[in-house]
Amino acid sequence: MPSQRSSLMQPIPEETRKTPSAAAEDTRWSRPECQAWTGILLLGTCLLYCARVTMPVCTVAMSQDFGWNKKEAGIVLSSFFWGYCLTQVVGGHLGDRIGGEKVILLSASAWGFITVTTPLLAHLGSGHLAFLTFSRILTGLLQGVYFPALTSLLSQKVQESERAFTYSTVGAGSQVGTLVTGGVGSVLLDQCGWQSVFYFSGGLTLLWAYYVYRYLLNEKDLVLALGVLAQGLPVTKPSKVPWRQLFRKASVWAAICSQLCSACSFFILLSWLPTFFKETFPNSKGWVFNVVPWMLAIPASLFSGFISDRLISQGYRVITVRKFMQVMGLGLSSIFALCLGHTTSFLKAMIFASASIGFQTFNHSGISVNFQDLAPSCAGFLFGVANTAGALAGVVGVCLSGYLIETTGSWTCVFHLVAIISNLGLGTFLVFGKAQRVDLVPTHEDL
Repeated sequence: MPSQRSSLMQPIPEETRKTPSAAAEDTRWSRPECQAWTGILLLGTCLLYCARVTMPVCTVAMSQDFGWNKKEAGIVLSSFFWGYCLTQVVGGHLGDRIGGEKVILLSASAWGFITVTTPLLAHLGSGHLAFLTFSRILTGLLQGVYFPALTSLLSQKVQESERAFTYSTVGAGSQVGTLVTGGVGSVLLDQCGWQSVFYFSGGLTLLWAYYVYRYLLNEKDLVLALGVLAQGLPVTKPSKVPWRQLFRKASVWAAICSQLCSACSFFILLSWLPTFFKETFPNSKGWVFNVVPWMLAIPASLFSGFISDRLISQGYRVITVRKFMQVMGLGLSSIFALCLGHTTSFLKAMIFASASIGFQTFNHSGISVNFQDLAPSCAGFLFGVANTAGALAGVVGVCLSGYLIETTGSWTCVFHLVAIISNLGLGTFLVFGKAQRVDLVPTHEDL
């Protein structure tokens, strides 16, 4: 019986069946399991972003109710990232040790509960600003573990030839969630008040968590994981990952640098594009430039995953495909970002913005899955390190962009900054990026 499960793709010689890679095959999802989990994780990512953007959607209405000025509203909005930066590494490490699906379920249950209770926290007393800031910090802390745990989960459960499409499909949930809250949330905000938006996103998250707990997870394993976390004891044998050797590898630092630059560029565009369109094209409709680029990014993300896995299945080297995806995700996207600063046409600006955001989703099939190539046994931890650096760099990049706009009065310098950061990450990855495993050193793992 065990030999029937030793490979999902082709027979493995007897002498290799006891190697680490062969043993890992036994834990991989079957095709139906992978499809089911891909769908449920896509929905989970969607709900993650529904909860994340609920506060920005409701900020204007809440400011009117509570009398916030721009500075106070900014404190509440930025407080999410204070927590988000702190738990990336923890989320990846826990995912590697107890299983990414368990980390995701526990964190989703907690952030769903906090989101549902946010309206109650806002009316606890006169300190509504402090209570809401604290709730957003907690939400950031809990959501910070999601993507590192997701990376850990997919690296352990998904075949290498299917990772890019799976990750890009799940990652498309970020655009879907932004659109759902932007659309449904806006209607609820107008019809039922800002409280209903929190009830909507938090309630759906709790329903999703219950479904995962009830139908997809082993209850005994989850209870065991909870007991381990409560006692602060290791759930598995001590890690044999050579950490010192790991961080001496140029390919690891190339992946971290590329992820950092990718996240920084994304945060700058995410934060400043609405203001750019509003100031440059004051007569344009907000729903157009706030929706269209993100709507087009969904099929772009799915296409990037499909073409990446297709190229690998046809025999192209893994690292060649990863680098090609980064050329699209960082190189080509930065060219369209540069074009944004040199057009006076709203139509052309929309095309350039949509293309830049759309091509950035190719990073899901490049650097995001490269961590799984390099170190599947600790991919969550490495992704957490890179995403922490990326989040911090994004905060600095967004602030620097604001400073450049104030001092120069021009948007061109912002898009030049995006291009410089993107191509720095691209160049580093093209020169030093690899796809050989670095957490273990078996000779048969050469890609």
